Amino acid sequence: MRRYIVSFSMIEHEYSVLGGPNRAAIGRTLSLVAAAASSILVALALAAIDLARALGLSHAIPQVVLWPLTAGLIYAGLYWLFDQHVWKLPRLSKLLRVPDLSGTWLCHGQTLKPDGSPERAWTAEVAIVQSWDRLRVRLKTPQSTSNSIAAALVYDQADGYRLLYNYRNEPRIGQPQLAGHRGSAELLFSEDLQSAKGEYFNGHGRFTFGTMQLERKAQQ
Repeated sequence: MRRYIVSFSMIEHEYSVLGGPNRAAIGRTLSLVAAAASSILVALALAAIDLARALGLSHAIPQVVLWPLTAGLIYAGLYWLFDQHVWKLPRLSKLLRVPDLSGTWLCHGQTLKPDGSPERAWTAEVAIVQSWDRLRVRLKTPQSTSNSIAAALVYDQADGYRLLYNYRNEPRIGQPQLAGHRGSAELLFSEDLQSAKGEYFNGHGRFTFGTMQLERKAQQ
């Protein structure tokens, strides 16, 4: 029997939101909406059944109508829609203070020497996968790939949105001069969420640091 092992670093993880909404409050709001919707749907279904029976059409009522319309089932559907799609609506995202950073970004990086002078320029493609609950930042260069393992989004009225994340880097096969390592990055996004700039710091295998500039790629 084959076994398939997926590295946890390649799976979307939960992320913190600082300066934004209380996520528990969002959950409570959705549960109240689900309870109200369940009551209304059950009442409508029962009224339709009574009307059909009064007209002598009870034999034509599909059995599925008699299934219980539970608040839990409605909540699960509402939460899935909110988690995957609804929160990304521009006006709602701005109101909730949680930016939609999902997409592909072009990264221009600059490794710096200990005295702060430039040492090496590099480019990468950054993919950000984001839902309301989970997020993943993947940075890929011809030599290696890094994936975030923890992240936080910070909203600041003066500076805007800031993304902080820790990552694990794994060199590609055929790169013996590179060592796997861990690091952290901090990115400050522009007001229109089309660009970002920040810094990165590596350790636990490669002690380097530098700057990053991101530009969002246009969706095709």
